[in-house]
Amino acid sequence: MSTVTIKGKTGALDAPVRLEGSVQVPASKSHTIRALLIASLASGKSRIRRPLYSADTLSCLEACRKLGAVIEDREDGWEVVSPIPFGEDSDVYIDVGNSGTSLYLLTAIAAALGRKVHFDGDEQIRRRSADRLLNALKDLGVEVESAENGCAPYWVKGPLQEGECSIECPTSQYLSALLLAAPLLPSSSQKVRIKVPLLMEQPYAEMTLKWMEKQGLSWEQDEMREFVIPGGQGYSSFDEPIAADFSSATFFFCAPAVTGSTLLLKGLDMEDSQGDKAVLDYLQTMGASVHHSTEGVEVFGGALKGAVLDLNNTPDALPAMAVTACYAEGETRIVNVPQARMKETDRIAVMTAELRKMGAEIEETPDGMIIQGGPLKGASVKGHGDHRVVMALSIASLGAEGETSIDTAEAVDITYPGFFEQLKTLRTDLN
Repeated sequence: MSTVTIKGKTGALDAPVRLEGSVQVPASKSHTIRALLIASLASGKSRIRRPLYSADTLSCLEACRKLGAVIEDREDGWEVVSPIPFGEDSDVYIDVGNSGTSLYLLTAIAAALGRKVHFDGDEQIRRRSADRLLNALKDLGVEVESAENGCAPYWVKGPLQEGECSIECPTSQYLSALLLAAPLLPSSSQKVRIKVPLLMEQPYAEMTLKWMEKQGLSWEQDEMREFVIPGGQGYSSFDEPIAADFSSATFFFCAPAVTGSTLLLKGLDMEDSQGDKAVLDYLQTMGASVHHSTEGVEVFGGALKGAVLDLNNTPDALPAMAVTACYAEGETRIVNVPQARMKETDRIAVMTAELRKMGAEIEETPDGMIIQGGPLKGASVKGHGDHRVVMALSIASLGAEGETSIDTAEAVDITYPGFFEQLKTLRTDLN
């Protein structure tokens, strides 16, 4: 377990650490995993260019290989030489590591393949329930064996059958899983009807639908409340680059806002379906400035003021926005994001506890946080093995007086290998 120490202000009257320069934003984890799964199911060869190389995406890659896909490394990414074979009878054992996205999406896909697939993961994965997804799969004829709470380890065995299910989705990954699996039913005369009485993180489900649309798949939907998807469609090979990750960019959106600096973020596509591009709107509401150009997205820090932030569509932004709120004058309310408690950690509780150690005044609510802006001080805090918590606390330390040490710093490799090296290059006091 590694610990990182970050120096902030040297005295109470000093300005925060200044940042300067540009950031080449890494590829999207969400897009990379969807690309891997679709390419591994598609007939013919596919090329995935400039993907994210991280612990989560490599877990998905290895899972696809265990299911039988032949995937080769290329200079600019991966080539799926041959897809996952259908009709295999042997059991498959998959360890998804820390990747909840891989776990949920692969669970439904495994059911559609008709094989008995065993799933497991690390300690955090074993605390994240898949019960709603597993129950929906049972409604569609899939055999499931799991603990009562639906947490890994568990196994599923298809085939996925025609039918109807109703599923509440506090994480959109449940819906994305069913959307990706349903077209794999063997006959076009078979249909899956998915009723969705509750959907959080809607932009990520929309991302899955965009991938399906690019694949030429057909379905009917009543807004985001109900879907009817015929089988017999299948996936086709493709050759595409992976878009940059707004979730990873969030930390470098918030860093200049916290420090009163200016940063240029490169590689982002504002037309992409990723929900976390809304972080730029949140920051502008709080008083930061954002400028779009052909070079990228430039964020200018300024005098921040508290605001009411509804993060239902962007739960991954909670750790960074909680930090930003600490540096805003007045009160910030983060609301309507109860699913943040269901991530790698209970991020509402964890961020409340760790920022309090740094002197923050925070009230935890069932679905968010109430934060009073005020100065922070360096402290010894815990990252809880959660990549987004570690990165958020790193940003918090930049404006805090003194040094901050953060344990489980290696967790950043889950989505942003090289994060600390990138942060160091931006600091004017270290260059």
